[in-house]
Amino acid sequence: MAVGMSKPISTRRERWAWYSYDFGNSAYAAVVLLAVFSAYFKGTVVGGPKGSWLWGLAVGIAMLIVAVTAPILGAIADFSGAKKRFLFFFTSMSILFTAALFFAVHGRILLSMGAFILAETGYRSAQVFYNGLLPEIAAPEEIGRISGNGWAIGTAGGIVCLLIILPLIIFIKGVFIVRLSLVITAVFWALAAIPLFLWLPERAERKSLPPGENYLTIAFKQLGHTIRTARHFGEFLKFMVAFLIYNDGVIMALDFAAIIGAVLFGLNQQMLIIFIIVVQATNVVGAYFFGLLVDRLGGKPALVSSILLMVLAVFFLIFAHSVTAFFLIGSLAGFAMAGVQSISRTMVGMFSPPGRSAEFYGFFAVTGRTSSFIGPAVYGWLAAEAAFWYQAHGHPALWSEQAGQRWAILSIAFFLLIGLVLLAFVDEKKARQATGEPIVEVVVH
Repeated sequence: MAVGMSKPISTRRERWAWYSYDFGNSAYAAVVLLAVFSAYFKGTVVGGPKGSWLWGLAVGIAMLIVAVTAPILGAIADFSGAKKRFLFFFTSMSILFTAALFFAVHGRILLSMGAFILAETGYRSAQVFYNGLLPEIAAPEEIGRISGNGWAIGTAGGIVCLLIILPLIIFIKGVFIVRLSLVITAVFWALAAIPLFLWLPERAERKSLPPGENYLTIAFKQLGHTIRTARHFGEFLKFMVAFLIYNDGVIMALDFAAIIGAVLFGLNQQMLIIFIIVVQATNVVGAYFFGLLVDRLGGKPALVSSILLMVLAVFFLIFAHSVTAFFLIGSLAGFAMAGVQSISRTMVGMFSPPGRSAEFYGFFAVTGRTSSFIGPAVYGWLAAEAAFWYQAHGHPALWSEQAGQRWAILSIAFFLLIGLVLLAFVDEKKARQATGEPIVEVVVH
């Protein structure tokens, strides 16, 4: 068939400009969320169990802001043909406040939280418009490949930035170099983002607003239309409810990985960086493996397998006491997490009716943002409250904080398991039939 022979709708340079942005913004995730700032904020800026609570609260506030504003801003960008302008604004905002984290020192809690919330809001909001450019550079038959390339190249960007920072942490040491690493990350992202703004044109055209409408009313009507459309696809909605829950478990594991390493296993900053590099490397392997598993077994069996592996890693973590065990568990979690995230995205495509995948992916994005402020807030509150309870009953401070972390880790398993139970009610075959796709090859034997 000649379907796959259509000419690419973008040039090689334009696609590499899009990849380059992912290469840069993944450095933010690797350094700020995973390896450096989360543990630094908890241990140095705040200190004690309260640090976990405030970190979870800050992440939750940023997620909530994005959940409320993203659908509205996305509709405005679509109608005004201004995705790149929105992307530039939020990218600049995140880069600026990432660099401002240099001023996060012990005791400056409000300043540090404020700068982080603004950096995180910019980062998450920018992703909405970055992802929105994908249909403009990829024909339907090549979206999966180009999106996958961006995922892999983005992960590599996070690793490269960590490898730049690691020698400085090892040989110079001290709080100053940890703070400087945040400035380096901001510069790294800024440089990597330049090609997109120079070489990738905005292909979407400005649309005329209907009489009596404004961007705000259009945004709410568009979201309402997507929800009404999704209601006719019951299996898709059931999948979204399950995703709403288990995705929180993934977000919690990501946002608190460095804090867990520092509190439970005494990892210093250089060991945390090495740990995150290992996790990201296994994440790439997991994405490849689970991609093959989807082709062989179908989406739901592969997703169930990846969630079960995540649950297994969480239970191992609760009872682990050595650094070696933590690294092995992190490797398993990175491997499994790639499956949970990539298969979820793939299943949205499977469950979307022909020609309406963008609508369903938009609903998927809103669902993910809406849920992901809950888990981090729950984790941070539980870790802090449990630690304070143990201290009040005469236990040593460090022991109490470690016990609090183990109770909070158990909450990750709770979210994953509840999501897994809900996923059991999703009928993949029925969902595919609802889209009008003939079921020929995706039946598990």
